Amino acid sequence: MQIVVTLDCVDTEAQARFWLAALAPLEYRRALDAPPYLSLTGPAPAPILLLQHVPEPKHGKNRMHLDLDFGTADLAVEVDRLERLGAQQSSGEQTEHGFRWVVLTDPEGNEFCVFSPPSGASTAK
Repeated sequence: MQIVVTLDCVDTEAQARFWLAALAPLEYRRALDAPPYLSLTGPAPAPILLLQHVPEPKHGKNRMHLDLDFGTADLAVEVDRLERLGAQQSSGEQTEHGFRWVVLTDPEGNEFCVFSPPSGASTAK
């Protein structure tokens, strides 16, 4: 079984540059490039991020989003790195059940979280 997460994009090339840089610590790379699709893959069993060109910009809140754990407890460092790549922070640090996270948006406004699990935990918030 494989999980593919599809992200609608107005500019797939710009989104690919952002997400490849954002996911660089997770060793993602460009794979299939067959318009209107462009896929980014990481080492198995990481999910594929499929960028799909659409004509309309994003409206409203995502019903599904990515939660990214870069393996560091210093969320500020990752948030700063992602902001330098073009992300925008849309929340301060939040906590629940020992998980800590910050909500950001990619350059097209798609929400995602950078999180740190409680010590010894390995599941998403």
